[in-house]
Formats: sequence, C-alpha cells, structure tokens
Amino acid sequence: MTDNNQKLFTEFPPVSTDEWEAKINADLKGLDYERALVWRTYEGFNVRPYYREENLTNLNYLNTQPAEFPYTRGTKLSNDWLIRQDIFVQDFEEANKKALNVLGKGVNSLGFYFDCCTNVTFENLVVLLNNICLEACEIDFVCPCANCNCVEVFTEFAIKSHWDNKLIFASSAVDPIGTYTLKGKFEEGTEEAAFSTLKNLIDKSAELPKFRVIGVNGKFFGNSGSSIVQELAFSLAQGAEYLSRLTDAGLPIDEVAKNIKFNFSISNNYFMEIAKLRAARLLWANIVKAFDPECDCASKMVIHSETGSFNKTIYDPHVNMLRTQTEAMSAVLGGADSVTVQAYDSVIKTPSEFSERIARNQQILLKEESHLDKTVDPGAGSYYIENLTDSIASEAWGLFLQIQDKGGFIAALREGFVQGEIKAMADKRNFNISIRKENLLGTNQFPNFSESVDAELDNSLFKPQDFSEEGSEIETLKPYRGAQAFEELRYKTDVYSKENSRPVAFMLTIGNLTMRKARAQFSCNFFAVAGFKVFDNNGFETIDKGLEAARQAGADIIVLCSSDDEYVNLAPEAAAKLDSEILVIAGNPACKPDLEEKGITNFIHVKSDILGELKNYQKLLKI
Repeated sequence: MTDNNQKLFTEFPPVSTDEWEAKINADLKGLDYERALVWRTYEGFNVRPYYREENLTNLNYLNTQPAEFPYTRGTKLSNDWLIRQDIFVQDFEEANKKALNVLGKGVNSLGFYFDCCTNVTFENLVVLLNNICLEACEIDFVCPCANCNCVEVFTEFAIKSHWDNKLIFASSAVDPIGTYTLKGKFEEGTEEAAFSTLKNLIDKSAELPKFRVIGVNGKFFGNSGSSIVQELAFSLAQGAEYLSRLTDAGLPIDEVAKNIKFNFSISNNYFMEIAKLRAARLLWANIVKAFDPECDCASKMVIHSETGSFNKTIYDPHVNMLRTQTEAMSAVLGGADSVTVQAYDSVIKTPSEFSERIARNQQILLKEESHLDKTVDPGAGSYYIENLTDSIASEAWGLFLQIQDKGGFIAALREGFVQGEIKAMADKRNFNISIRKENLLGTNQFPNFSESVDAELDNSLFKPQDFSEEGSEIETLKPYRGAQAFEELRYKTDVYSKENSRPVAFMLTIGNLTMRKARAQFSCNFFAVAGFKVFDNNGFETIDKGLEAARQAGADIIVLCSSDDEYVNLAPEAAAKLDSEILVIAGNPACKPDLEEKGITNFIHVKSDILGELKNYQKLLKI
C-alpha cells in the first residue's frame, strides 16, 4: 500500500455500530426502527437494514474452501453449470431431432418428459438418444412417475453403447415420496413395495456410477406456495427418509447418498435463493455425515434448479423473462449444478421455438457474456448473504427436526403437518398478493392497460393442479400460481367485453394538483388490474364539467380524485348529480364516516383488498 493510500484511510476513521445506530435513529425522527427498517420475511426471521463484519463472528463454516466439507461454498472448484432444456416426448424420432438441434445451440443437459401412460422401452431409447454423445451431455428423465423413470432401460442402453460408463452423467427423478405428496398413494401399491422397487433400481444401475436414480423434488413444495425455508426443510427431510429407509434395506450410505439429486424451484427472492442453495449444501452434508459414510464426498449435494411456476403469469407474459433471468442468476450464484429456465409462455401454451430460444440464451448470456462460471461462490464473505445463509440454515434445521420428532417425512405427511404448514404459508401469500403487499408486476400491479386475452382459455389455468388419485390416503399438495385469482378476474372482464362494451372507469380529477394526479394514477392501475378501460385526465374546474366528460366517455365508474380536505364538499356534490354511475372515492379520508352517512360507500386506497374490491365492482356491473 502506498503512502498516499495509507493517508487516505487515516482520513476516514472507523465508525462503530453504536454510531451507525445513533445516526439512523436520528434520521428516523421518532419512527419505530423495527417497523421502518427491519424486513420480516416469510422464512420466519428478520433481516436487518445492514450487516457488518461483527455479524460474521459466530459463523463457523467461513474458513472452509470450495469443494471442502460441509460444501457451503460449493462442491467443486469452478462455478460452471449445465444448461438444461426440457423436451416433452410425444414422438421419439422428433424428440431426437429436437435434442440434436438444441445441443448445437448451447445446451449440455437434456431433460425428457414422457406421457405418463407411456411405458418407455429400450427400442424407444435407441431412437430418442440416437447420435447423442452420452459423455458430453447429461441425460435426465424428469418425470417422477413409475412408467417414466427409465432407470432399467437407460442402464441397459448405456451398457450396450460404446460410451465409457464412468463418464456418463445422468439422472432419473424417481421420487416415490414426492409422488405420494401429489397423488396421495404409492404407485407401487404400498410403501414397502415403493422402497423395495427403489432399492432394486439402485442395484440395477450400479454399473453407471454417475447415474443418480433418486430425485428429491423440492420444487413441488415451492410451486405449492411454500416459503424458502419450508421447501428446504421438507426436501432435506425427504432426502433423510431415503437415506434411512434404503440403508435399513441394506444399501451402503455412500451408495444411497450418491444416488440422490435435489430438484429445487427458484423464486424471485434473489438473495434468499442464493443463500438457500448454500444453506442446503451445508445442512445436507451434515445429515449425510451423521450416517457415517466412508468418504466425505458422499455428503456432496447435487442440485438442479428450475425457475419456479408460482410467480409466473398469463397476462403481460414477457415479464416472465425478467423473472426467470433473475431466478437463473440467483441459482447460478448459489452454485447450482444445472439449471432449467422455463420458457416465458409455458404457462399458457406449449412453448414456441422463439420462447425456447430465449430461455436457452438467458443462461448462455450469464455464462458467455457475464462470465458467472468463472468465480466460485461469489457471495462468499458478503455480510448480507452469509447472514442470510446462516438464518435460512437455522430455521430450516429447526423445521427439519420437528419432522424428525414426528417420525420422519412420511409420518409428518400422514399427520397433515407438512400440508398444514404449506397451506398456512400459501394462505398468507395469497392474502398478501390480494392486497398487493406481494407484487406480481403486470398482474396485480402496473398492468398493461391495453392488453386483453382473445383466445379461449381453459378454466383449469386458474385453478390449482390436483393430481390426487382415487383412494388417496392423505391430503395432497396442489401446485398453483399466485396470479391465478387475478387472472381469472381479468379474463372474466375480457370474456364479458367480447359481447358487451368494456367497463369504463373515469378519473374525475379536481382540486389539489399533487393529490389528484397521485390518486388518479393509483386508481387507473387499480381498475386496469381487472381489465377495465380507464380514462385519466389533467383536471376539471368543476364537478359538472367532470361529470359531462365522464358521460361522454361512457363511464360506468367515476373515481373522484382530489385531496382529503376537498372531499368534504366535492364528494357529496358529485354523488347528488350521478345518474346510474358508481361513485368511487380515491383515498381513505378522515371524513369517510361522514361521507358514508350520506350514502357514499366506495373507497379505494393502498390498504384495500384489491382482489375482493374488484370482484365486487364486477358484480355491481353484472359482469
């Protein structure tokens, strides 16, 4: 360090935490510190407004290196990852052509989905995998159902091929417990049969040392509305159940652990998701270590991350590109081994060639242009990310132990504990979405005013997915999207507008310039969420002129936008001069009780339950 640099640092003396806190409290001017600056997460812990070096003193894993136990910083000495594209196989020859095509466009991992009624044969795989180098591309069978796992036929295919078995990377998402959570019963008939079948599959695939048979599908939890901590804790508990049951059946712990891959969803909670993957490796390493494996390498968690469906939307679907981009980035920075970016239009239809290309290129951009594969664990040492990692690990471990106290994951599932925890979280998130505390851009906040869906949509798009089978033994998980209620609301307006004029919400702006503009903007967004046509205005000199303009625009709803003080006189005047229009007051003024006594009952403001309010306005307009 030069003398000039030394002088520079002496001019900035250290600032203690007490000094920072004193300055913050002074700037808050009496506001409650905890309420104003502390973020209360879904995950069960608080996030402070800032962290310092002293917040790292109790984190005992910070001195480890990448590829060192407990693998918090990653399981390898690079940050490279596999770019996966999933292909739904209807015709095996066509799927092969598509696979060969995308392998030349940056993909190095192929995920195959099959119709669950199709029993995939050796001959099918000969066609599907023709000319695909198994040493250069990972092959994944991503359906968890019994028909689609392909373990036996893929093992046979690989052994008969000319590829080196030790260099073949592959996985099959065989997940009888995960399937049980969705269907409510074991496909094999009984729990014992399910684990016996799983043991046999591991035995039969033993000649492929890098073929992971078991897929713990944590994405089922994330896509059902769980928190990040819940997804992690339940996934770990499910993984521990596999370790316990299969070692009891006689398999070595190293063999079982090396046959498990975790498939996580990735939400839009950017830093939390980075921390989740770091915490996941830390906890899983210690869980496996407790089974006393011969090699610490058995404790390495292999993670596939998939952009989640919970926050994806039908309306303004291009916003899904922004969502998946940040999600992919957090998965990569968190150290995922492979990533699937779902196409932005996959919510509503079979992805187009264009949308699949975009999805591939999103990852290629992160690798080839942003060079995120060049730095191992870039979040290491960050006061914020390290503390998030510790907090998530602590909360997830506590929930994991609760499940163990109940006898393990399956026992907790049969008791209804897992479903109850997820349902409570989903209900909380649904409420927050309905009041716009949790935003879905383009859907419950800042919608595209001119957008409408002209295609006829299946009502199932607005409902949770129910995979329950007849004779289900438990309450099953039902994946859904947080936007569904708002999408159903807006689609109802779109359908109505095909045979009727689209309902019009007119902003009658008057009085205080600042307040009327702010409230008009808020109200336009409010009613556009339901697909109403909105008219904003610069301002009117009188109520009469505003009403005249509203009637010329064909207004069904007139939203009075002014200041609280002016509502005292303006609102009763407007109400007295209405014809059949619905009067709405923008805001929650102190004079509200007086206005309600005069029959003015409609108010919209930031604390409104926007979903419930808009449903009511649809009802009033007979939509």
